[in-house]
Amino acid sequence: MTSYRQPGLVLTDRRFTVPLDHGDPGGEQIEVYGREVVASDKAADELPWLVYLEGGPGFGARRFIGRQAWLGRAVQEFRVLLLDQRGTGHSTPANRQTLPLRGTPRRQADYLAHFRADAIVKDCELIRKRLTGGARWTVLGQSFGGFCATHYLSTAPQGLRTVLITGGLPSLYATADEVYRAAFPRIRRKVEAHYARYPQDVDRARRIAAHLHAHEVTLPSGGRLTPASFQSLGILLGGGEGTHQLHLLLEDAFVPTPAGPALSDAFLENVQAVLSYAAHPLYAVLHEAIYAQGKGPTAWAAERVRAEFPRFDAEKTLAGDEPLLFTGETVHPWHFETDPALRPLRETAHLIAEREDWAPLYDPARLAANEVPVAAAVYHDDLYVDTVHSLETARAIRGLRTWVTDEFEHDGVRAGGPRVLDRLLALARDEI
Repeated sequence: MTSYRQPGLVLTDRRFTVPLDHGDPGGEQIEVYGREVVASDKAADELPWLVYLEGGPGFGARRFIGRQAWLGRAVQEFRVLLLDQRGTGHSTPANRQTLPLRGTPRRQADYLAHFRADAIVKDCELIRKRLTGGARWTVLGQSFGGFCATHYLSTAPQGLRTVLITGGLPSLYATADEVYRAAFPRIRRKVEAHYARYPQDVDRARRIAAHLHAHEVTLPSGGRLTPASFQSLGILLGGGEGTHQLHLLLEDAFVPTPAGPALSDAFLENVQAVLSYAAHPLYAVLHEAIYAQGKGPTAWAAERVRAEFPRFDAEKTLAGDEPLLFTGETVHPWHFETDPALRPLRETAHLIAEREDWAPLYDPARLAANEVPVAAAVYHDDLYVDTVHSLETARAIRGLRTWVTDEFEHDGVRAGGPRVLDRLLALARDEI
């Protein structure tokens, strides 16, 4: 272990060996990394543990500098473990560079089938026992981390002291098709609200999309920017500052050139920073698999369901005079053509989309008998996680207390920081 300091904190790098397949504990092993964080003045104290599960899938735990966001509140009473879920960050990374070591796309897909919430929770249980000597710990799950926390409640509640969920209560039953069927109308509301705030962006977005329809445009990474990939910038609209970020991105898109107006290098660089999956490829590869529960293949659900909402078709929009609709948290087959970080994983992703043997993730009967204190922040009209689905699940988990708010968007635990964590801890402890 290596320990070091940041202002007011002591950090320790911890690495754990876990089975790739928990059904075969003596088989292949992988590494999972966690960063322990404790307040400097409490470093020698016996403190309860809190493990943080990041959103995603495919993102390592946030790299804080000092007592940023909710972490400053957490270290007042917890020893925190910022966990890089398997395949992310420092935890045996899975990406276009490493996955060819597995062999064929079929073997890569079989390998990645072990990277869902069920395996992540089993990793947590092994790690908990090694760190705490068997004591229960608190879980803070953001977004997909909340999906993992709900699975934790379903399968290993004996390891849990308290569960705190921010923007991450999943449907216990919805298929991927049903998730996206609920998502597209919600995305449209977010786009319409953006245009109401910034009406000048209606013409700007149409002009950019029309340019991309008429020209082949390459991003600095070598990826292709198409009308459909441009629409993916709507993913920004799920964050508290997202509508403003999108507006600033659109306002200076073109520059004059000898060949006529062209999209500027600065614009393309900024677009690439939003759209590239290079830093989190598992987000794209496994995104629909997080909804799969033994009800057949996901089969590119977002792409199929989008066809039910023709207003999201850029070519049809450009043929008329309606505002262009951006899309949100949806992954499509063409992502694996346009993004160089995903292109080598194209066949692997198709095999995962065709996979049918996904195990159920949630146990409604066990959740209905839950005895672990649980509190969840549910963000009104959350772009990424359907509010109706979340509230249905909240009612299905015995004793769960909700804080439903429109003060924050999906990134509320980051934007609201200590206040959000304070509120959830008070709810879980029945102090409100």
